[in-house]
Amino acid sequence: DGKIYDAYVIYPKNHTSEANFVEYFVYQIMPDILENKCGYKLCIYGRDIYPGEDAASAIERRMQKSRRLIILLTHQLVDSKEDAYDQHIALYNALIQNDTKVILLEMETIGTYGKLQESLRFIIKQQGTIKWKEEHTVHPQSPSSRFWKQVRYHMPLTCRPS
Repeated sequence: DGKIYDAYVIYPKNHTSEANFVEYFVYQIMPDILENKCGYKLCIYGRDIYPGEDAASAIERRMQKSRRLIILLTHQLVDSKEDAYDQHIALYNALIQNDTKVILLEMETIGTYGKLQESLRFIIKQQGTIKWKEEHTVHPQSPSSRFWKQVRYHMPLTCRPS
């Protein structure tokens, strides 16, 4: 299908103390589970987009080469006044071009979705979110946990080595 990545990961990129776990999750836990243990290939901004590359066009190209979009919902993302470029492009691709499925990971209890942009609320209404619960933080590296099983259910099928 011409795709290189199984999923492009979108997460809030502000550096606050709350973001520390999200960055740890994005750079350590997700690759360990989804790439190392399950055989998926993720595209993560800051790891797979190279210094000196035009960020906007690199983001767009990487998303077009991804089968899924994973968006991490956090209070930081909800409360952010400016939409991140990657989030904007992702939602456009998912809703307007209808060519990429979105997986929403609710990393914190968001409560009401009223502050979210309308396109995200639409996707949540259609398919819901996968909720990260505190008990996952005890053994986040277990691919057989309910959370990771739900994530893998929404991921594309991969050719796993036998």
